[in-house]
Amino acid sequence: MQHILDAIMAASADPQSATAADFAALELPESYRAVTVHKDEAEMFADLRTKDKDPRKSLHVEDVALPELGPGEAYVAVMASAINYNTVWTSIFEPVSTFGFLERYGRLSPLGKRHDLPYHVVGSDLSGVVLATGAGVTKWAPGTEVVAHCLSVELESPDGHDDTMLDPEQRIWGFETNFGGLAHIALVKANQLMPKPAHLTWEEAASPGLVNCTAYRQLVSKNGGDMKQGDNVLIWGASGGLGGFATQYALNGGANPVCVVSNEEKAAIARSMGAEMIINRSEADLRFWKDPHTQDPKEWRRFGGMIRDLTGGEDIDIVFEHPGRETFGASVYVTRKGGTITTCASTSGYMHEYDNRYLWMNLKRIISSHFANYRESWEANRLIAKGKIHPTLSRTYTLDEVGQAALDVHHNKHQGKVGVLCLAPEEGLGVRDHEMRAHHLDAINRFRGV
Repeated sequence: MQHILDAIMAASADPQSATAADFAALELPESYRAVTVHKDEAEMFADLRTKDKDPRKSLHVEDVALPELGPGEAYVAVMASAINYNTVWTSIFEPVSTFGFLERYGRLSPLGKRHDLPYHVVGSDLSGVVLATGAGVTKWAPGTEVVAHCLSVELESPDGHDDTMLDPEQRIWGFETNFGGLAHIALVKANQLMPKPAHLTWEEAASPGLVNCTAYRQLVSKNGGDMKQGDNVLIWGASGGLGGFATQYALNGGANPVCVVSNEEKAAIARSMGAEMIINRSEADLRFWKDPHTQDPKEWRRFGGMIRDLTGGEDIDIVFEHPGRETFGASVYVTRKGGTITTCASTSGYMHEYDNRYLWMNLKRIISSHFANYRESWEANRLIAKGKIHPTLSRTYTLDEVGQAALDVHHNKHQGKVGVLCLAPEEGLGVRDHEMRAHHLDAINRFRGV
């Protein structure tokens, strides 16, 4: 891989030094370094509580064979990637082992069969450089600097042609497919590729991907919250991976974010983004559950009162919901009549419980939201490239440290997003537009050093 890295570094120093033909002529390795989980270890944590399951024991950094390149696909030399909750779930084999996804994909076609292996290369974010493209690819040439969204679709069924997320063969790359982004090379469908924002480093450019696109669809898109100016938006975990982008979208779109955070440090991050209405859960001592099986409606009402105190007596128009079980009852309760709860992820548990009277009798809506379609992903990336929305990167690890990075996310010891250097030898590389970067530097670095 060193000759590939050398070519990328040379092109970065002098963009005129290499052509697409030069990159296309680079010899591809038979194997590459990647982060994997192993199928024969899927039961290794079977007797442990979720929080006791340690990704450092299940994530392996090893050499794997380069897969065959199919039509409409691309190899990307991965300079940087990032950790998402789906990598944590994969590493602890919850709620199910991802090898079931790979087996089902393997039954779809001979090309799908490539993914059904005894190991799974994980990761759903990347920034890097196109190395080669398969038959039929015309938009992306070798040598192009790119990021990738994680929507993998086949689009042979009519169902997905209005909204590609509805394709029956919709999958999340690096989670429900193999050959993900936590590696030196990734295999993607060419329609996952988007231009790398020129003012960002490799690690900064890699970090928004999954969460930025998810937040855009869930809050802004007509397929999600369809947010408008003046909406009161309740954002759980407002300085986290998803919430950090939701807060930016609310502020950027003229809405009024009510930001829920867990400590004063995270409240300071929300304020630095421009948020004014903040609820510190720890300070307020909000306890929505009396015990593991019983919620406390009095706490819902107290929470609703805190929101009205901040909004001047108004209720919430849209709830940006992702914690799930722990908060969902409260989210349904505090939403205004006719309002919307948009939900994804469920990081605190998938079995949601709420009092349906507050939904049904007040004409509220629950909208499920899962990642984003290609158009939504492109729009979300465009806003990053224009400097309207900024990365939330707080810390970067090396590929060899990926187990610790996943553990930190698993135990919520992070702010915003956690990046991973893959081929990039150090942080700070890959910037093309230094003038634009200087203009936005404070916002780009907002989550660092926390």
